[in-house]
Amino acid sequence: MPPADFSTAAERNKQPIFDVLRQALPVQGHALEIASGTGQHVAWFARHLPQWTWQPSDADPRALDSIAAHTIRQGLGNVHPPVLLDVMAPGWFPAHTRFDLVYCANMLHISPWPACAALMQGSARHLAADGVLVTYGPYLEADVPTAESNQVFDQSLRARNPAWGIRRREDVEDIAAKAGLRLAARHAMPANNLLLVWARA
Repeated sequence: MPPADFSTAAERNKQPIFDVLRQALPVQGHALEIASGTGQHVAWFARHLPQWTWQPSDADPRALDSIAAHTIRQGLGNVHPPVLLDVMAPGWFPAHTRFDLVYCANMLHISPWPACAALMQGSARHLAADGVLVTYGPYLEADVPTAESNQVFDQSLRARNPAWGIRRREDVEDIAAKAGLRLAARHAMPANNLLLVWARA
């Protein structure tokens, strides 16, 4: 069996995220996870939402073994094998493919800004009529004081890569609107993060 990587942050935030998802989602559906990373989130969600089917993905081929390992070890039959998916690619899946949920955690701040538009456009292409995109992570907001920890984190990200950085929620909203999506719900989360729910405009 392939090795399973472990993220302390993913382990810490999987339950608070799930608590919001459980309230926001219908009983059953088909979900796509973008940037699955270690695979801890998809395994946790699939275990606790057994009537949902899950398609994990990541742009890094090295992540696929870890994602598979987490789901295989838990014997989860509602998770498809992980696929290699770069949001910047012009086509994610065949045009007819639809998901009731596209879920993406902690990607926007460690990706170039064009990845935000690609995420919104790709999600809009593949969301079902009543489907939602859920994004999770740190954001800057014009009307909310920025926590010192997020200021330090943003500076460290930009020092590592000038194309990275915590995004302004309002800027993300503008990009989403151009793709035909609107901010339907904002949930404050632990550790100065936000969970944002995006629906068709």
